[in-house]
Amino acid sequence: MRYCKEEQKPYRIGYVPGAFDLFHVGHLNLLRRSKSRCEYLIAGVLTDELFEHFKKRKPVIPYEQRAAIVSAVSYVDRVVPVDFSNTYKIDAWKRYHYDCHFSGNDHGADWTRDLEQLREVGADMEFFEYTMATSSTAIRGKMDLGDR
Repeated sequence: MRYCKEEQKPYRIGYVPGAFDLFHVGHLNLLRRSKSRCEYLIAGVLTDELFEHFKKRKPVIPYEQRAAIVSAVSYVDRVVPVDFSNTYKIDAWKRYHYDCHFSGNDHGADWTRDLEQLREVGADMEFFEYTMATSSTAIRGKMDLGDR
């Protein structure tokens, strides 16, 4: 475990990918926590095609708008698309050379191989507690949007 002075951030470049559909406080918490650990934060936003591939439905908000929303968040220094060419963490690392990959802890258990690959190139992975009070899925259900 790495310890640092409170004002010193342990990583130079951080990377946090996500769908960021129906942007909510959980997304904001993830971006805030990620930025608190790095000097420069790159946020990857899933393209509509990749979103549909993983979620088996279309996003409520199209990619261009989701990217614009995320780029307006003060914690984010750069927004990049996440598509089929950089879906895997190691492929994103090869493109952006980040020091740490950030994620909510709702994904950690199945990313052992990714963590090993990142450590081989000197990068790390940190997981933040998932904001249980809200999710895009819960918001979607309340809005009765169905599967569009």
